[in-house]
Amino acid sequence: MRRLFPGADEAEDREWGLAELAEAYAYPEPGPGEPAAWLRANMVSTLDGAAQHDGRSQPISSATDMRVFGTLRALADVVVVGAETVRQEGYRPARARAEFAAMRQAAGQGPAPAIAVVSASLDLDFSLPLFTSPLVPTLVLTGAAAAPDRVAAAGKAGAQVVIAGDGVGVEPARAVRELAGLGHTRLLTEGGPRLLGQLVAAGVLDELCLTVSPMLTAGDAQRIAGGPGVAVPQQFALVSLLEESGFLFSRYRRS
Repeated sequence: MRRLFPGADEAEDREWGLAELAEAYAYPEPGPGEPAAWLRANMVSTLDGAAQHDGRSQPISSATDMRVFGTLRALADVVVVGAETVRQEGYRPARARAEFAAMRQAAGQGPAPAIAVVSASLDLDFSLPLFTSPLVPTLVLTGAAAAPDRVAAAGKAGAQVVIAGDGVGVEPARAVRELAGLGHTRLLTEGGPRLLGQLVAAGVLDELCLTVSPMLTAGDAQRIAGGPGVAVPQQFALVSLLEESGFLFSRYRRS
């Protein structure tokens, strides 16, 4: 891996240590009067804009991309993910990693981030390990009008239900506030595209960590963000750019 921006003084590829990656992707410290919560997204896309292949992101990823993925999780308080992604990707609870234990303890974090599943219908398999055996309780974000029997099923499975909307669905800005109210200020979303599109449309996304995979897939795969467009395109600024074996690891923040 080598740094392309800012600066291009690391021309030789080498494997970055996890501490280096953690420093490169550290959450910003909020300034006086700035919101405490920071929401970043981590996504991967092919050269022709596909966020998935055969419904999953793994085929367009790489070993280094997975190291960045693991580092971003290790830095987060909570990982926010859509219900469809949980079903398609076979989500499991986040695990504690010895390499990041001291760092998380120094930051006042638990041993692993919580997983927060966004679901209006609560059409989830609550027998999965994500709900039955997480290291920290899984959160389920839903609306106040969600079906009571599904809310009860989530609670019975051990999940913590968080109401983040007045209707059936979740309101993105309220979800951020509710999570921050629980002490989760370092937020990470891993999609899927529908959820990311909702976060973008609501204007609550602070940062995008995008891996550009040197692959072409054609087909009709989703982009990294779907759903209704925004009235005016949102401007983000490039913060850093790393490269390894043709994969670009970019980091953009809201301008």
